[in-house]
Amino acid sequence: MEKRIQIDAVEPHAFKGMFGLEKYLQQGSLSKIHYELIKTRASQINGCAFCINMHTQDALKLGESPQRLFLLEAWWETDLFSKEEQVILKITEEVTLIHKNGLTSETYQKAIKLFDEHYVAQIIMAVVTINAWNRIAISTHKPIEG
Repeated sequence: MEKRIQIDAVEPHAFKGMFGLEKYLQQGSLSKIHYELIKTRASQINGCAFCINMHTQDALKLGESPQRLFLLEAWWETDLFSKEEQVILKITEEVTLIHKNGLTSETYQKAIKLFDEHYVAQIIMAVVTINAWNRIAISTHKPIEG
């Protein structure tokens, strides 16, 4: 793979802003497992090997099961994900693929029934943040750490 600039080294202040979003999300009420599911699923959709590697490892450290991670790309075909997780994963897909139909009213209404407004806002911000990280890692060919 072509070696490219690494923005964290070349423009560290840009990363400082991204880490500000991470800090906001880590201080919010979004569960750590929900956050790792969001990060892993968006990274799968975007094809970000660096982020898939990082976030599946982080999820395993939090106690997520390998089976659920293996099946995350087909979450709708299994009963392994709760109703709440299914809505979170649907939001992740719809916001990541925003150019298709956006966040549909159906998915949004399901989310509002299951979660309060703050949790829904944090889910959306988590999706937005990982999509930004994916774009940074993919465009710079961020190397996977061994």
